[in-house]
Amino acid sequence: MSRSVKKSPVWTERYTPGTRWNKRQASKAVRRFTDDVQNGKWYRKLFCSWNICDYRFFKTKHQAIHEWQTSRWLRDRLLTQAEVMEDWEKFYRRK
Repeated sequence: MSRSVKKSPVWTERYTPGTRWNKRQASKAVRRFTDDVQNGKWYRKLFCSWNICDYRFFKTKHQAIHEWQTSRWLRDRLLTQAEVMEDWEKFYRRK
């Protein structure tokens, strides 16, 4: 079993089909552009960046523990602290 972990506790939403398709279309547009790119940020004019949705959620281990302690909703679901930590590691820590 691999012991590799993420360097920062971030969960990205990368499984939305529209987002993946739009990212692929943007990279195709940039690669297929035949003229010179004038400066480093000029590639943004080739594809509308509003069509790409990148969500990143950042939560540390201490924030997850504090949320479990203060949130009545998590305790009403009968989640123990160990289960909350397992979920945190699943989404934010493991690769």
